[in-house]
Amino acid sequence: MSFAKWPGLPSGIESRTLTINDLEMHILEAPAVSSGSLKPQLVVLLHGFPELAYSWRKVIRPLAEAGYHVVAPDQRGYGRTKSAQTPDSTVKYEDDMTPFRMTNLVKDILALVFTLGYESAAAVVGHDFGSAVAAYCALIRPDVFRAVVLMSSPFTGPPKVAGGAAQLDLRALVRDLAALNPPRKHYVAYYSIPEANADMTGAPRGLRAFLREYYHVKSADWVPNAPGALAAPTAGAMAALPHYYVMPLHATMPEAVHGFGPSEEEIARNAWLTEEELGVYVAEYTRTGFQGGLNSYRTGSSPAWSADRELFSGMQIEVPAMFMAGKQDWGTYQFPGAADAMRSRACRKMEDFVLVDGAGHWVQQEKSEEVVKQLLMFFSKCARGR
Repeated sequence: MSFAKWPGLPSGIESRTLTINDLEMHILEAPAVSSGSLKPQLVVLLHGFPELAYSWRKVIRPLAEAGYHVVAPDQRGYGRTKSAQTPDSTVKYEDDMTPFRMTNLVKDILALVFTLGYESAAAVVGHDFGSAVAAYCALIRPDVFRAVVLMSSPFTGPPKVAGGAAQLDLRALVRDLAALNPPRKHYVAYYSIPEANADMTGAPRGLRAFLREYYHVKSADWVPNAPGALAAPTAGAMAALPHYYVMPLHATMPEAVHGFGPSEEEIARNAWLTEEELGVYVAEYTRTGFQGGLNSYRTGSSPAWSADRELFSGMQIEVPAMFMAGKQDWGTYQFPGAADAMRSRACRKMEDFVLVDGAGHWVQQEKSEEVVKQLLMFFSKCARGR
């Protein structure tokens, strides 16, 4: 499916490719509709997994109409962004993981800002795994990224240096989950194994059916999503999470979400992800697979690949910060204590903590108008404070 035929993409949004580091980075971009005689401020939007720059289709144009130059890249390993290592956009499990280190992902976005002719961005906004990238952008280069919005995934700060206590011992959690009755496993551990990509691209009922179920079950449309704080970061407490976070031990992700999909009537009335819009994700992930996105989970779950983050141990985000998520999103609570740690420790200037009612994990798609409203209020507050 060519870009020109992508449904749901407003006029005024352009698609182009820029040379960034070792990448040919694909971006969706909208210039400011009106900014007077001054150069418009830049806003960078970073998608999560399994999403694309296209995930911001309902947000880009309204922000541009408010006077911002808005850019949303396909991040490294996703969509139409290619590297010398992956000229066909297909990332393999055995490929070198070094380019996927967090510091290099931040470098990608830093280079994007400079390539667009800016010295700084008014804000970097990240959703899901993009929230982590946005957080480290603001943490490492506060001179460039003047404000940060973290969406659907709280940031608890950099890991402690070697020898310090881990924020979450994933290996111990995996062991304890497997010992439960019935036995379970954590999705981050699952996404880190070699089989995960093939499990999803080769889903038994097809990729379209899997993605429809996956997007549905993590949205507010799935009625059982009624999240709340968990008692403790223990296997017993975390077993209360839905199967898309804490999975049956021997299930693939397509198996874990199967049976929780929408009815034909629910699909027909879904205005935030129509069948045509879903087709964009299906076409792009059919072409590239999921491994580029899965590598982000691998770098986060393995000390061998996350050691670069330890360089920033003890640092806090100093620029104004905002957290926003769907009220029906378990992502805010999936790691007990994470939201509180973000507000009290990781971010020194947490200006706003917003939960959008009627939205699940895909908040910028499910409730785009409210997201735009909240972003503009936050940007205005930041501008007044400068």
